[in-house]
Amino acid sequence: MVQTLKAQNIDLRYLIENFGLQRIRDDQFFWEWQAELLELTESEKQGLDRVQEGYFNLVEYPPLLENVVKLTIISPILFIAGLYLSPFHIKAEKSLEIRAEDEGVIIDGRIDILVLKQNFWVTVIESKQTSFSIEEGLAQILVYMLADPNSETPTFGLVTNGVNFRFVKLVREETPKYALSDEFVIDNRGNELYSVLKILKYLSQLAG
Repeated sequence: MVQTLKAQNIDLRYLIENFGLQRIRDDQFFWEWQAELLELTESEKQGLDRVQEGYFNLVEYPPLLENVVKLTIISPILFIAGLYLSPFHIKAEKSLEIRAEDEGVIIDGRIDILVLKQNFWVTVIESKQTSFSIEEGLAQILVYMLADPNSETPTFGLVTNGVNFRFVKLVREETPKYALSDEFVIDNRGNELYSVLKILKYLSQLAG
């Protein structure tokens, strides 16, 4: 009998035990987020400064829920990155499923925002309301990334609760392996959204 599980109910331990998922801590494995990145334009910086100011305003009127995070923080960043324009296209709340064949298990879920370019997944974005840590979204985004049909190429993801941002790289070989970037925080000194945007733009170029 096949058992169906919801992606949001899967934890990291389950993926390790049932899919052989391994975390790689070698900096060379996920080199892309540390590559020499292009500087932002003044217009891009000003846009990100407005996003940050919008966040400071929003936190004074809690709760800051997931839909608000997507509308006021994630969507503007994707817009500034040019990911709403051709040759990219966006799919929101996309259904998917993956199978753990030996266990007779199907995991299904819905991706928050999927950015596509010529059938390459540029990034999968899983947003959480700000009361959740991004660690709570990590297993869920890895489930989605494991469902990428283009298994020959790496899949990149971004998980955020609107305050904290962390990039993920997944490579699926005989054993799927993943690694994480440093964490970027919207209310740190300066504006760490600059780094988030630089990395997003770079990953989009890799989809060539």
